[in-house]
Amino acid sequence: MTAAAPPPEALRAPLVVEFPFTRSLGPVQSAFLTGLRERTVLGVRTEAGGVLVPPVEYDPATAAELRELVEVAPTGTVTTWAWNPEPRRGQPLATPFAWVLVRLDGADTALLHALDAPGPEAVRTGLRVRIRWAAERSGAITDIACFEPYEDDESTPEREPAPHDGRFEDPVAGIVAPARLDYTYSPGRAQTRYLHGLAERRTVGERCPSCAKVYVPPRGACPTCGVATTDRVEVGPRGTVTTFCIVNIKAKNLDIDVPYVYAHIALDGAGLALHGRIAGIPYDEVRMGLRVEPVWSEDGRYPDHYRPTGEPDADYDTYKELL
Repeated sequence: MTAAAPPPEALRAPLVVEFPFTRSLGPVQSAFLTGLRERTVLGVRTEAGGVLVPPVEYDPATAAELRELVEVAPTGTVTTWAWNPEPRRGQPLATPFAWVLVRLDGADTALLHALDAPGPEAVRTGLRVRIRWAAERSGAITDIACFEPYEDDESTPEREPAPHDGRFEDPVAGIVAPARLDYTYSPGRAQTRYLHGLAERRTVGERCPSCAKVYVPPRGACPTCGVATTDRVEVGPRGTVTTFCIVNIKAKNLDIDVPYVYAHIALDGAGLALHGRIAGIPYDEVRMGLRVEPVWSEDGRYPDHYRPTGEPDADYDTYKELL
C-alpha cells in the first residue's frame, strides 16, 4: 500500500493594503480642524447642554443638527489608557507611548490620542495632561502631536467652555487621510494546494461530498453544507463569462490601459465563478456567455488574463445558476 503524500506546508506572505481616504468637511468638522491649526480646541454643544469633543454635526441622542461651537481647554484628564510598547509606521510617536482617552476641561466626552510617557508605570486613570502642539500644523488631528503629563495648579478653577463662532482665515475644506494595513496572510492548506497547482498551470478545486459542488478557489469546507472538501478536482482551463464590469479608472502601479474588463468566469467543471481580467478583445465586445481561456503570466505561476477561445457563446442555461 502506498503512503499518501503529506499535505504541503501552508504558505505565508506579508501583504499591505494602502489607500488615501479623501473627504470633504462640513462646517463643524472644518471649524474643529482649522481650530487645531490655530491651537484652539472646539467642541459642539448638544441639545441637552453637553459638550462633545471631537464635535459631531448631529446630536447622537436626538439626531438634531448641531452648530453651537464652544472652545474648551487644552488640558484634561485621562479616563482610560493602554500601553503601546512597539509603535508602528505612521503612529504619533516613534518611541513607546500610551493610547489615552482624554476628557478635556469643559468637555463631556473623551478624545483619543497618544500620551508621551516614560513607561506604563507613569500612566494612570485620572492623570492630568495637556496638549503638546505640533511645530508645523496644517489643519488635521496630527496638529496635536500628543498629550504630555501636566502638574495641575489646584488653585486654578476649572475652565468653562466659551462660545466660539468657528470662524478662521483660510478654513480647512477637506482632508486626505492615508489608510494602511500591514498583515501576514496564510491561505491555509486548501488554497496552498490551489496555488501550487497554478504554478503547474493547473486549476484544482475541491468537491463537496454532500452537494457535489466544486469550489475554485477551494476553501477547505463547503460554505453551504459545512463539511470538509477533501476530493480534489481539476477544472477548466476554459470557461464562460457569466457577468462583467468595465473599469474606467486606472489603478496606481497597475500597467493596464483603461478601459478594461474584469469578469466572473465559470471554469468548465467548477460550481463557482472566479474573477479575472479579459483581454484580446475590444472591451465593448465582451459579453455574457463568452468562452475564454487563460493566458499565463510570464513566470507561469498564475493566469494573467483570459482571452476568447473562438468557440460559440455558451447557452445561458448552462451558466445561469453561477451568476
